[in-house]
Amino acid sequence: QVQLVESGGGLVQPGGSLRLSCVASGFTFSYYAMRWYRQAPGKERELVAAISSTGGSTNYKDSVKGRFTISRDNAKNTVSLQMNSLKPEDTAVYYCNTVLYALYYWGQGTQVTVSS
Repeated sequence: QVQLVESGGGLVQPGGSLRLSCVASGFTFSYYAMRWYRQAPGKERELVAAISSTGGSTNYKDSVKGRFTISRDNAKNTVSLQMNSLKPEDTAVYYCNTVLYALYYWGQGTQVTVSS
């Protein structure tokens, strides 16, 4: 079965950095695009970044452009999100996602808290 397991969240001060990772299993990872979403308390889940199956194409939510970088290692079935210059408004639970045959799959999420 499809499994997505995130790690790397935590508490960081404004201006700090974190690197999230998501290890995938149960499907042919290199065939599918991958995404990072986030959900802040009381808000809807939103798309933060996406990467194509080969890693050759990426796109980002406007508010994270220039600060976040999505990448993938198809040999290790891993997608990562490098987050720099973090702001309090980046505080949320971050989820790894893929879509297979029109079905959405999610990890359990990892909490990112940006606070002084």
